[in-house]
Amino acid sequence: MGPPSRDEKIMVGTMALAVFLWVFGDAFGVPSVLAAMIGLCMLLLGGVLQWSDCLGEKSAWDTLMWFAVLVGMSGQLNSLGLVAFVSDSIAGALKALHLSWPLVAVLMNGAYFAMHYIFASQTAHVGALLAACLGVMCAAGVPPVLGTLTLAYTTNLFGAITHYSSGQAAVYYGAGYTDLPTTFKMVRGMPCVAGCVVRDS
Repeated sequence: MGPPSRDEKIMVGTMALAVFLWVFGDAFGVPSVLAAMIGLCMLLLGGVLQWSDCLGEKSAWDTLMWFAVLVGMSGQLNSLGLVAFVSDSIAGALKALHLSWPLVAVLMNGAYFAMHYIFASQTAHVGALLAACLGVMCAAGVPPVLGTLTLAYTTNLFGAITHYSSGQAAVYYGAGYTDLPTTFKMVRGMPCVAGCVVRDS
C-alpha cells in the first residue's frame, strides 16, 4: 500500500490524542466531549476533513439533536422526581395485587424495559431504576440472583430499541443499514422476549 500519506499520519495522530484524552482527560480537566471536539478541529485544520464533509453526515446531525434533547429531558425527569414517583407507583400497585413472584418478575422486567423510552442513556436508566425494580422483585419473593440476571439481560436488550437508547445505537443507526420506521416496527415484540426469558427461567 505504500508509505502513509500526510492525511493518514494526521488521522493516526489525532486518533491517538483523542483516545488518550478520552481515557485520561479527567486528570487534565478535559471532558470527553471536549476531547472529541479537539479531534474534530485537528482534522478540519489539517485538511483531512472539510466542513462540507461534516455537513453531509445528515444521520449524525439527526442523532446528535435527538441525544441533546432527550439526554436533557431524561436528566430533568430524574431530578424532578418523576422517575422515582413512577417506580414507587408501580411497586405499590404490584404489592396491592398480591401477585405470584414469577408474574411480578415478568411485569417488572416489562416495565423496566418500556421505561427506557424516556431515557437517552443506559447508565442513567440503570442508576435510576435498577435498584428500585430489584427491590420490588425481591420483596415479592423473586430470587435475588434471578432478578439481577433478568434485569441485566433487559438492560442489554433495550440498548437497541431506538437510535437514542444507547451510545452504540447511534453508531448502528448512523451507518444507514436500516431506517428508523423499519427499526421501530422490528422492536415492537422485544418486551415480550424479555418476559419469556423470565418466565422460562
